Amino acid sequence: MAVIAHLRIPADAFELGRILTLDPGTTIELETMVPLGEKAVPFFSVSDEARESFERNVSDHPSVDRIVEVSQHRNERLYSLDWDVTTDDFFLGIAEIGGQVLSATGTTSTWEFEIRFQTHERLSDFQEYCSDASISLEVGRIYNPVRPGTGMWYGLTTAQRETLIRAVEDGYYSIPRQVSTQDLGDAVGISDQAVTERLRRGIETLVMNSLIAMEADESETFQRVS
Repeated sequence: MAVIAHLRIPADAFELGRILTLDPGTTIELETMVPLGEKAVPFFSVSDEARESFERNVSDHPSVDRIVEVSQHRNERLYSLDWDVTTDDFFLGIAEIGGQVLSATGTTSTWEFEIRFQTHERLSDFQEYCSDASISLEVGRIYNPVRPGTGMWYGLTTAQRETLIRAVEDGYYSIPRQVSTQDLGDAVGISDQAVTERLRRGIETLVMNSLIAMEADESETFQRVS
């Protein structure tokens, strides 16, 4: 069964952390990583307060080909980073083990990651990899992405799952809304009131067996991998 691990690593212990040197008191968030050929292009959300130091430090680093400001929203900017991932043993290890970075937040001294691994054994392999590579790593919470026993569909019935998927795909949750509960009811052969109740129960089940299950043990104790 897949597991999600909360990991902490010093900023100077991996290449990308050294590239993204920040001023004290500022933070940066990794939004996503997009594989392009042999490279992995990360997208970062940076506050206006950290923008100048971010651009200056990143642009001067030899591993970075270019930095692009993608968009700006209120007091945050989104950047893409054209960067040579082969110089970063930490990210190479994640790729080698088959992990998936779900989130990452960095400060001037520390980065915290949430990474999904296919099994506990893969997580153990990654811890061993970091130890062999002399990468300082602390492991915090380790949890399953769903409540045990709910299966791959988070406990949703087939009808709930199909109705939720159709609602999203047809634009029920779009702004402005593209379809009504009557439209959805006509499509699946039930009343609009039944659609409303099915969506309500489905969303409740989904949240209970995923988000709330993940927060059941909120306290964290990091253990160092040496």
